Amino acid sequence: MTTPGVDDAVREKPEREPVTERRLHPITPLRRAWAPVAVVIGWAVHDPDQTQRQLTRLTTTTLLIALAVIVPAAALYGFLTWWFTHFAVTDTELRIRTGLLFRRTAHIRLERIQAIDVTQPLLARVAGVAKLRLDVVGTEKKDELAFLGEREARALRAELLARAAGFAPETAHEVGEAPARELLHTPPRDLALSLVLTGATWGSLVAALVVPPLLWMATHSAWTVLATALPLLGAAGASSVGRFVTEYDWTVGESPDGLRIDHGLLDRSHETVPPGRVQTVRIVEPLLWRRRGWVRVELDVAGSSNSVLVPVAPREVAEAVVARVLPGVTVPPLSAPARPPRRAGRCVPVWWRGYGLAVTDSVFAARQGLLRRSLALVPHAKVQSVRLTQGPRERLWRVADVHVDTGANKTVTARLRDAQEAAELLKAQAERSRTGRKGARPDRWMV
Repeated sequence: MTTPGVDDAVREKPEREPVTERRLHPITPLRRAWAPVAVVIGWAVHDPDQTQRQLTRLTTTTLLIALAVIVPAAALYGFLTWWFTHFAVTDTELRIRTGLLFRRTAHIRLERIQAIDVTQPLLARVAGVAKLRLDVVGTEKKDELAFLGEREARALRAELLARAAGFAPETAHEVGEAPARELLHTPPRDLALSLVLTGATWGSLVAALVVPPLLWMATHSAWTVLATALPLLGAAGASSVGRFVTEYDWTVGESPDGLRIDHGLLDRSHETVPPGRVQTVRIVEPLLWRRRGWVRVELDVAGSSNSVLVPVAPREVAEAVVARVLPGVTVPPLSAPARPPRRAGRCVPVWWRGYGLAVTDSVFAARQGLLRRSLALVPHAKVQSVRLTQGPRERLWRVADVHVDTGANKTVTARLRDAQEAAELLKAQAERSRTGRKGARPDRWMV
């Protein structure tokens, strides 16, 4: 027996369209094919003496046979891993299915996506492909789709953001990439000069030039010198040339889906600062930058690894960008943060003068550092908890530290405040956090 009302409802219910699975770009097998070769190289590096002995025993014929086996095996591995990798976009999630022997399916819910970055390593730029990297709430490692065609990667990114914002699936692919308005562009000359004027660059370079000769005079061991010199030279290069290559052509633009950051000389990155997810903004001012009025802006973003907003810019320009990241927030002037009481110098001699605190209607601002000043801004709505700590030395001189914890698992501390002031600040900040969360904007895309 059938029920007419139920049958009519079933017939009127629209059928779901089948989910279409897609593959990555055909060039992807070349990337995957390196895995077997990397195993051989890793074995050779692990035991170089044994490798050298084995190579001397091999004849030309044996080497050709080995290459004839390894190269096709690597090619087959790359092809199979590409063939068994699929992805699909449904109404509620992005599915990524991988695995040749052991199958793995990642279900990434669209509403939990915090950022989608498009990156292009140098060889990928030559080939016209790109990598799509996704920051998802609750995961430390980014899921990625590598590689897609450059246009396909940007189109897929726009579709995922549109669906995460609440657009209907049938219209999300028509939304396209939201237009962006440029807010800031860092000239290469300013970036290079800022690295020259950074103490870390000179410190790592001096260490790389001074420590190896001293070790040679003390040990006369070439291996000890090389084991020490190579990491030091690597650190010196990373703090100077590496940063220049990474932060070259740094551009910040504003769009409905957040602030967009494009940068890179060899490897290009197209990153997004998610709206409403910035927990802390730090305005950093190295000593040698002050004469030029330059600052660096760093971020703590919940669910994202983006950590730099502005590599170097005049303070007024940087503050204007911060105002776009934290709507309604005004950066306190340089003279606003109040120093701790003078008796705090008994706990931390000299450096106590670098600490300061300013609390406005919108942010908790803590300053630290004498040579490298840093002002951390935490919107009241982003404060998760407030703590007061006081060690034996602090109790003796009636001072205390107030810690503000944010959603990015980071802490901003107001050091060495007067004990009574710290107790009052603890209560007041808890209340400001409660009221701030009530009036906070929703953490949604394109709102």
